[in-house]
Amino acid sequence: MTLVATTKEENMDIFTLPTLPFAKDALEPHMSAETFDFHHAKHHNAYVGKANELIIGTGLENLSLEEIVKAAKTKEMGALFNNVGQHYNHSFFWNCLSPNGGGIPTGAIADKINTAFGSFDSFKTEFINAGIGQFGSGWVWLVDNNGTLEIVKTANADTPITDGMKPLLVCDVWEHAYYIDFQNRRPDFLASFLDNLVNWEFANSNL
Repeated sequence: MTLVATTKEENMDIFTLPTLPFAKDALEPHMSAETFDFHHAKHHNAYVGKANELIIGTGLENLSLEEIVKAAKTKEMGALFNNVGQHYNHSFFWNCLSPNGGGIPTGAIADKINTAFGSFDSFKTEFINAGIGQFGSGWVWLVDNNGTLEIVKTANADTPITDGMKPLLVCDVWEHAYYIDFQNRRPDFLASFLDNLVNWEFANSNL
């Protein structure tokens, strides 16, 4: 999936906060509207605002979001990378959620998961354990790495696209993603994400 960063119109912001693909309360009781309001309108929006400040004068303004993320990482533009990386990761995450999501996948993604991990149950265990094992803030991803599905963890604003991997789905394990609903119970949040929320149609579309 390519996320577009630019409006390319004079006096317009380069980055904009994406509209959620569903109502803020659509994922209740598994993810509350209060969590969404803070996560999307506060946390994600803050990254968008700061990225718009930092991108000016870099020469990267007319690139796609993915291209800007990669360039900021390569050029060691730390502050810009932190904000555009978080903008990319959060924009991707919203698409990984669905009011009709969760459960056992179907389609090509199901076959590839069974091939890579032996079974969906094995994948689920590995995914949850990876999310639990991400120390501090970060993300747990299912990626296509040169044709093979892998589970990878990234810290803070890091993202697999800077390492040449293709993201298929992601779960945000920063505390602001789950603390209102689950307090410190990250394992329960990760299980709920897979059981009730994950958008397998989106994952299939990314193959």
